[in-house]
Amino acid sequence: MFKGIFFDLGGTLVSYHKVNRTHAPLLLEAATRIGVGDDIEAVKLAYARAVQEQTALYATKDYYLHRDFFQDSFRRCFSLLGAPIESAIEAWYQHEHVTRIRDCLEVKPDCHATLGALRAKQLYLSIASNIDDDMLDPIIKREGLARHFHDWTSSEGARSCKPHRRFFEVCLEKSGLAAHDVLFVGDSPEHDIAGAHAVGMATALIVNAGIVPPLQSKQIALEPDYTIHSLSELMRLV
Repeated sequence: MFKGIFFDLGGTLVSYHKVNRTHAPLLLEAATRIGVGDDIEAVKLAYARAVQEQTALYATKDYYLHRDFFQDSFRRCFSLLGAPIESAIEAWYQHEHVTRIRDCLEVKPDCHATLGALRAKQLYLSIASNIDDDMLDPIIKREGLARHFHDWTSSEGARSCKPHRRFFEVCLEKSGLAAHDVLFVGDSPEHDIAGAHAVGMATALIVNAGIVPPLQSKQIALEPDYTIHSLSELMRLV
């Protein structure tokens, strides 16, 4: 039925379940350094508003670095609190954010077994991730994912971000496959499902209980061709 399967990374191959409890202490540490750490709830509310605002702004861009999105959200958070940020604290936060988030992302329990079984079926496997290279490449190396995949593409490498079609076209060009021969698997209705559908791929939405995919502007709504709750469920689709 399919000749290839393209996978999103975050929320699809690796789990987000540790992200919130990893980022919250970092944000509060930053607030203490800046001098507004005495009102924790105000900091959390300001950051939530900042992310919402930046998500709406960045959704209009065809391409951006995700490190810029998170840095702009950080700046906006403390702007809302009326707290200026020194450049040294900005640099510290950017480094710590990339390092801590990257380190807390772990492959899902059924990831390696499922990928091995799919590769044994002679399917072309690719990672297609809305992420910067300094996040994607170390995770692939650390988790030993390279042995399963024919290629991988970051939004930084493609110079295009999901859901924009150029990102998907770059992935297809690498694989040599036609869009109708590919199943795209991802956790984001907006970035993965709508974007892949627009270029003619079949889509499978992987649902993570209790976790909302990040950076959803809610401007696009589209039903996937398939809905799964674990990677191993892909075996029944191929």
